[in-house]
Amino acid sequence: MAAASASAFAASAAFSKPSSFTRSSPIQNPNPLSSTFKLPFPTNSPNYFFKPLKTSLNRPQFSTPSASSADAATVESSATTFHGLCYVIGDNIDTDQIIPAEYLTLVPSKPDEYEKLGSYALIGLPASYQTRFVEPGSTKTKYSIVIGGDNFGCGSSREHAPVALGASGVVAVVAESYARIFFRNSVATGEVYPVESEGRLCDECKTGDVVTIELGEKGNDGDKLINHTSGREYKLKPIGDAGPVIEAGGIFAYARKTGMIPTRA
Repeated sequence: MAAASASAFAASAAFSKPSSFTRSSPIQNPNPLSSTFKLPFPTNSPNYFFKPLKTSLNRPQFSTPSASSADAATVESSATTFHGLCYVIGDNIDTDQIIPAEYLTLVPSKPDEYEKLGSYALIGLPASYQTRFVEPGSTKTKYSIVIGGDNFGCGSSREHAPVALGASGVVAVVAESYARIFFRNSVATGEVYPVESEGRLCDECKTGDVVTIELGEKGNDGDKLINHTSGREYKLKPIGDAGPVIEAGGIFAYARKTGMIPTRA
């Protein structure tokens, strides 16, 4: 049990966005926790030390009932393509705005509480956001893609933040930049794809626009967001090898899938 926990901790650490862009990582400089835990790929992206993503989407969650098409956001997921309505927010959206502390007593591994957690996603936004992300009385949002500005997910390190977004029906967040721990928690939980934009899409898109995200179609040059409402396209930065971890359902599921830790009987 201790060995499995140590291995998972080391794997999770490998997907943190470093505060300074130096080419060092637990993979290159083994420590006692990670010396026996080797990821099967180089860590070489300019931003996260990952390779460009070329994978198919299979978005596992906690063991929860799948939402009906009437309640869930309108999402088309094929390979690495997401399609749906976007919800646009600004800079420095912190985790208390994403999911206020009063709801952290909800346990995501319990299906009913997982759904309830989704109903509170982004409920901490100020009153200046007149459009509700999740309508009162609903547990799902109609906005499957969130577009933010700089420093998305700052504040406390609560992993409930990406979990709440995933539980509400969000499949991807596109932001100018992320707080390191939010990015790490998004990958570790496998809840949402945290994608970086080349520019300020929060100034280019409006809540309710119909958008498509395409990842990994043509390597580094193929990742893009298409705004069908405005008819414009925007380049996205590749998410890299974080993609397969999210696809697997998070860091523990990925570690089991790749044989890094024993598979549950």
